[in-house]
Amino acid sequence: MALFQLADWTALAPALILAGTALALFVFDSISPHSTNRSLLAGTAAGGALASLAVAVWFTVAGVGTPTVDGGLGEIDPIHGFVVDQMALYFMIIVAIVTALIVVASYDYLVGHAYQAEYYSLVVLAATGMSMMAAADSLVTIFIALELASLPSYALVSILKDNRGSVEAGLKYFLIGALSSAIFLYGISLVYGATGYLELAAIAEVIADGEADAYGGLLGLGILMLIGGFAFKTASVPFHFWAPEAYEGAPAPISAFLSSASKAAGFVVLFRVFTEAFPLAETAAVIGLEWTHAFIVLAIVTMTVGNFAAATQDNVKRMLAYSSIGHAGYALIGLAGLGAGSELVMGAAMMHLLVYGFMNTGAFLFVALAEHWGVGRTFEDYNGLSTQAPVACAAMAVFLFSLAGIPPFGGFFSKFFLFMGALEASAANTAMLAVAAALVVNSALSLYYYSRLVKALWIEEPATTRDRLAQPTGLYAAIIVAAVMTVLILPGFGPVVDAALEAAVAALD
Repeated sequence: MALFQLADWTALAPALILAGTALALFVFDSISPHSTNRSLLAGTAAGGALASLAVAVWFTVAGVGTPTVDGGLGEIDPIHGFVVDQMALYFMIIVAIVTALIVVASYDYLVGHAYQAEYYSLVVLAATGMSMMAAADSLVTIFIALELASLPSYALVSILKDNRGSVEAGLKYFLIGALSSAIFLYGISLVYGATGYLELAAIAEVIADGEADAYGGLLGLGILMLIGGFAFKTASVPFHFWAPEAYEGAPAPISAFLSSASKAAGFVVLFRVFTEAFPLAETAAVIGLEWTHAFIVLAIVTMTVGNFAAATQDNVKRMLAYSSIGHAGYALIGLAGLGAGSELVMGAAMMHLLVYGFMNTGAFLFVALAEHWGVGRTFEDYNGLSTQAPVACAAMAVFLFSLAGIPPFGGFFSKFFLFMGALEASAANTAMLAVAAALVVNSALSLYYYSRLVKALWIEEPATTRDRLAQPTGLYAAIIVAAVMTVLILPGFGPVVDAALEAAVAALD
């Protein structure tokens, strides 16, 4: 028996810790608006992220949100509209890890930049929204959490006030984001009109009872608009156009933050809404089509467009941006294969998002390191960097080969499980064979353009003579930690598999 019982609201502690950290940074900035104490600001933000990570891991190990002995679901409803289960905690861990890496790396990247306190405050505030998204269980709280994550992100992309590319990217990101929010909100209103509820479980109950039969067209259009809103958040085709512009113009650590933590937050909401609110068979009976078909098409198109576009890029940052679009397509396999009724395919998508959090964040942080050195943005500008920075370039090779799915790195195992999950799902839906084939073809194509960068770093001769490169502690530490985890996560993949499958079970039960 536990010595003491925590109040239900403490289940949101990982997100509340981030919110408290953001408020502390805001207070500090209001008291000392011109402070240049980077160590205090970065240390506070990193401490908050690590504390959130520690609590989320503690809750996961302690079994918060797991099924109880008497057969209950074990979910905790800390506040109306939120639920904390193993899936929520799993994605809170991803958000906290990426946030901590970004904050540590930003310590060196922001040397000489203005708006230091505002930067860290906005990063942690956006992370708060992403962590809340993991636990949101109502269309209203999902929308509020999504906007809490999005609004600081718009400011972060354009925070380099003297950089025209940053300001332009932020404006484009804001305009497309406002459009997608309107589409998403309209979809919410249509679902509410068809079912009369905003809570996900209540929506599912109305659909299962057949009370939404008369509103099939209304419900179908609402679901389609919800998919559109989620496609923007996850940078999926056809709402992916903002990603290359925003990632290229934003500070490189923010590009890493948006492409990793923000993407994971978008997918956890996507998983929760479609597994909890729209039961597959019952919803298909109302709207006349299984929503998995939409995700099959979306997965194939997104991974193909992302990888083919990445293969044509000469700008390293844009290549990584299009690559992140391709990886969104891989994660969409988790929903595309749900018709088989197996937890493996969704669990595999969750595994991939965790591994992706390390390898993709690390790759963008290497770009941040190159920007810190004053290296240009093309492949040619990266030629021969290994002669002066072998450790960082070795880490970048690890990230790139892992993103391509080459063993013995973590990305291989997550893609392997995605492939096996797609094959298993093909027993119920033969269209999943096309998804599995697209995964293999696109992974092979990605090896081509990732290898181009590895070749530039390690084989090509530098076009110009460079001065001695600095070794900024924060950036190097974040890159090395991400690289070590990308390597070690494969031999230690067992706990990752268990946690992901438990999260998938929590979503599907």
